[in-house]
Amino acid sequence: MPGFWDRVFGRETTSAQQAKERLKLVLVHDRTDITPGTLEVLKDELIATISRHVDIDPAAVRIEMSQDGREQRLIADIPLRPVRRRRVS
Repeated sequence: MPGFWDRVFGRETTSAQQAKERLKLVLVHDRTDITPGTLEVLKDELIATISRHVDIDPAAVRIEMSQDGREQRLIADIPLRPVRRRRVS
């Protein structure tokens, strides 16, 4: 659902792209029973959990639902921040 996240992060989309994304969102939600609010809670929980183990950029996290035939997928794009290595003396 790039359109949903584009709106959240203020990126421009055309009205045709927005309509297509809304339709995809409705179809996925009908099949999975995941509301936009639930998806947002899921995103926040994923960020919190992964942040405990690695340094990530929470503002750049993208979570999408996609469908391929009868199969639904939750896709998480979570950019990791570079690790600063300590110099050994």
